[in-house]
Amino acid sequence: MKIKVKVAEKQKITKKIDTDFIRLDAFLKMNDAVQSGGHAKIVIQEGEVKVNGEVCTMRGKKLRKGDTAEFERVIYIVE
Repeated sequence: MKIKVKVAEKQKITKKIDTDFIRLDAFLKMNDAVQSGGHAKIVIQEGEVKVNGEVCTMRGKKLRKGDTAEFERVIYIVE
């Protein structure tokens, strides 16, 4: 018996920053991906966030233009 599985495409959101970089936790808060800085800290340290396709556990990770952060099947792009 064959089972067909349809995988939902990941949503992509682009957010422009006016500085050279932004910290990962602040970027997640700015995009309303998390409820607070404390929530951001927990999800990052638990390994639930990917930066440029790799799991990142550093909440102070600097994101620059062109970087991506993925959380809960949504890809956030720094522009």
